[in-house]
Amino acid sequence: MLIGNVGQEPEVRYVDQGVAVARLRLATTERGYTLQNGTQVPDHTDWHNVILWRRMAEIVEKYVHKGDKIYVEGRIRYTTYDDKQGQRRYATEIWADNMELLSPKPATTTSANEPLEAPQPDKSPEEVLPF
Repeated sequence: MLIGNVGQEPEVRYVDQGVAVARLRLATTERGYTLQNGTQVPDHTDWHNVILWRRMAEIVEKYVHKGDKIYVEGRIRYTTYDDKQGQRRYATEIWADNMELLSPKPATTTSANEPLEAPQPDKSPEEVLPF
């Protein structure tokens, strides 16, 4: 479960038979604090790659923008791939099962704040992710 702010405009693509898949960067921040001896511990921000499928991806495309606060529930996926130079790379992603929009909605649009269920893709991530 993560609550954070979207760091850049989400990428939304359509794969097999028009299935939407979205990728976004989510920043979660642990607030700084002061120890009893007066030492200041600064804020710490972690960045997460979040993948959303089907209806959730369509909602992201319409309503989620850079700076918005969202709640995401999902599973951690570890993947490996070879880059253009043939070097092995590792990626950690959150495959979202549920999402809620936490930013107040603009007065001119309606938002979908209900949790959404994500059906699981039939293929492995390497076969279907267009990123």
